[in-house]
Amino acid sequence: MTSTRRRRCPGGRWRLGQLWRARRLWLAAALLGGLLTACGTAGGGSDTITIYNGQHPQTTDALVAAFERATGIHVLVHNGEDDYSLADSVILEGSHSPADVIFTENSPPLEYLQEKGLLAHVDPATLANTPARFDSPIGDWVGVSARVSVLIYNPSLISKSQLPTSVLQLAEPQYRGKLAFAPGETDFQPIVTSVEHTDGEAATLNWLNGIKANSAGHRYADNEGISSAVNSGAVAFGVVNQYYWYRLRAEIGAGSMHSEISYFAAGDPGYVIDVSGAAVLRSSRHPAAAQRFLAFITSSAGQEIIAHSTSFEYPIASGVTTVQSEAPFNELHPNGITIEQLGDGLEAQDLLQRVELL
Repeated sequence: MTSTRRRRCPGGRWRLGQLWRARRLWLAAALLGGLLTACGTAGGGSDTITIYNGQHPQTTDALVAAFERATGIHVLVHNGEDDYSLADSVILEGSHSPADVIFTENSPPLEYLQEKGLLAHVDPATLANTPARFDSPIGDWVGVSARVSVLIYNPSLISKSQLPTSVLQLAEPQYRGKLAFAPGETDFQPIVTSVEHTDGEAATLNWLNGIKANSAGHRYADNEGISSAVNSGAVAFGVVNQYYWYRLRAEIGAGSMHSEISYFAAGDPGYVIDVSGAAVLRSSRHPAAAQRFLAFITSSAGQEIIAHSTSFEYPIASGVTTVQSEAPFNELHPNGITIEQLGDGLEAQDLLQRVELL
């Protein structure tokens, strides 16, 4: 879609699967070609920045529109939705990348780019907007919003008391045929990392094999697919981030909701906070304007947009809290795995590939 102020390119969810290692750069090149064909070569004047966006469009659109009004800086948004594909495009393009900012749904792709030395340091004043535990450990990206993993279930098919209280129970035989699973969903990969960090590689592989058996016949492309299937009664339950349930309710109305959400036990490896973050590329041609975008989306003004948005993400910066009817962020009891321990996510992908779930 094109406007005089901002051009956005519709993107799909790209799944790298078992081709991740061997064909990573080839896919990145294909993605880049599609983006630039659809949008034209990014660049613009000195008052224009380009964002590679893996965040959900409803979040980014609202933030970008407000930023443009507040600053007069124009923003070109290239949507890819799959964070790793966008990250690989940045690597492939190197110093010639048209992007100034990368805005991701999850932290591991930012850590991946940080390891490659491709991110600029975030202005200290911007980092101060967000609790340090939600930012890059070395200051190369800043946390913007968060979500938490939950169980979505259909009470007509399984009662709350029958649900697993630990993510490890997803592999138990009693849940065979009842579990919905999206193996290519990047939101699940931090959970795999969390389990591996807690219980080790061998136990994680056994657990994934159990999930593979239990989810046969009920595998979906993404969290939206899981949410729809559970709500319609096609399958009993699955694991998603909390905002998918709230978005579905907002979309179809409370009267059409036949599902509910529940949380894992406090501190369980499956009870994971996912952080969405943004970074300025070291190769940015407009670093000052790009840094202003990061400052804005973590400011009170930017965070209030998230707090009131139907994205149902949690604002995590500038002391702002959500106004939506969901569990308050400060009342969650997630596992204590850190951003640094979640790392770049590649080990989780490798484990999923080894059990042939990717």
